Parts: sequence; structure tokens; C-alpha cells
Amino acid sequence: MQGVTLPQLIEKEIISTLMFPKDEVLKDEHAQQNRRTTLENAMKLGNNHRHKALITFEDSESLKQVETTVWGVTDKWILLKRGLVIPISRVHAVNF
Repeated sequence: MQGVTLPQLIEKEIISTLMFPKDEVLKDEHAQQNRRTTLENAMKLGNNHRHKALITFEDSESLKQVETTVWGVTDKWILLKRGLVIPISRVHAVNF
């Protein structure tokens, strides 16, 4: 597949070392609303069943993925264990 960039699977511990631009990666408003709903479902599964989610996001360098439990979701952030956060605006997809 030419032109398709596969995300790099990372350990959640390195999230704190990443730089995140402020711009939104999803331009479609419906896609943004869908992402929010999916994140809230991932949080419920994480809190109630310790179920992990696969989060695909983009930092300042490239597309990345992390498999982790979503502990909380605020207006702007995904909250993970040990105080780690990912800006929601940088998330492409959430799968569980």
C-alpha cells in the first residue's frame, strides 16, 4: 500500500515525553462526536472491566498507537494511569 503510514506501537510510559501540536486531526464534526462517544465507552469498559483500548493518535512526529486502559475523559484530555494524558484533539481512532 503506497502512501499509507502504519502507526508505531509504543509503550504508554513514553507518552509523557511526546510533543503534541494543538491542531485537531479530525476535520469532520461527526467524526469528532463519534470519537468522543467511543472514548466514553472505552472509559466505561476500562473502569468497570479493566478492558484495554487501542488508541491511535498523532504526536508532532508521526502516527502512534498505545494499548492501555482509559481511566477518564475530560473536555480536552484522555486520562491514563500514572497521570499520563493524551489530547483528544490528536486522537484518530479508539478500538476495543
